[in-house]
Amino acid sequence: MQLALIGAGRIGQVHAKAITAHPGVTLAAIADFRPEAAEALAATYASRAMSVEAVFADEHIDAVLIASSTPTHAEYLEQAARSGKAVLCEKPIALGLARTREALEVLESNPVTCALGFNRRHDPQFAALRQAVSEGRIGALETLSIISRDPLPPPAEYVAASGGLFRDMMIHDFDMARWLLDEPITHVQASGSCLIDPAIGEAGDVDTAMVTLTTASGRLCHINNSRRACYGYDQRIEAFGSGGMLQAQNETETRLRFTGEGGQVEEKPHWFFLERYAAAFAREIDDFVTAWQEQRSPLTSAQDGLEALRLAEAAERSLQEGRRIALDDIH
Repeated sequence: MQLALIGAGRIGQVHAKAITAHPGVTLAAIADFRPEAAEALAATYASRAMSVEAVFADEHIDAVLIASSTPTHAEYLEQAARSGKAVLCEKPIALGLARTREALEVLESNPVTCALGFNRRHDPQFAALRQAVSEGRIGALETLSIISRDPLPPPAEYVAASGGLFRDMMIHDFDMARWLLDEPITHVQASGSCLIDPAIGEAGDVDTAMVTLTTASGRLCHINNSRRACYGYDQRIEAFGSGGMLQAQNETETRLRFTGEGGQVEEKPHWFFLERYAAAFAREIDDFVTAWQEQRSPLTSAQDGLEALRLAEAAERSLQEGRRIALDDIH
């Protein structure tokens, strides 16, 4: 596969590393609205810098990975589909449901292999947990708990343009909940506060939130988000069922634990997503390439992006209105 990367920022650099490590992919080009950033990253990985327009016009490029700023995602996704190129797009497709649906309509009219960047589905621990649940290892799944906490809050100026915690941060957890619960979610109840950085509140957002999801059969999922964890990147999942419990734990550098007279000491979790999900990003690229080669659907789809955004919209409405929201009311 000849793959072009659009976006040379932090997440683009993560993807560039994963792309060049894959034996079936050539990083054919890198594009960015800052030409100097594209050139610098291209030099690092022996690729070439191109304009976005040139990427979509190049018949030798098979696929694009969209890692540019969120406002460009939908437009670039549509251009990829219309030019017949496979596409892996970072989440979200757009911050609004209407614009997201427009992009999905273009994909329906111009079918190409399309994956969405919910990389956590590719995490080895989370994937193993899902397989164990689906195999009935804990009997009937009854409750699901997802903890996701960043090490430090983002700048307030980032928050103002991000779409808010539910669309920017918790959207990953909404996708994980859908994937693990594996049945329709019917209701959403959200609570949120600004406990960490007053500037985030002034930007109109919360930095601490809890959401409860209810499924059609009555299963419950609790999601706990915080923009600050002083000990590092906190990413845990617990699945509880009639026959037991499964837990996915934080990753550390070596998983080493010291036990002595004073007690037990373990290493801190990885500091941020770059380290924690390195394997997931590599597996995400592999799934995308294999799906394109085999002409099958990738593990994540644009439709998954729409459904996760619906949950984020429901959570936002629940927080604003102080009530439980039926997902059927989110269109």
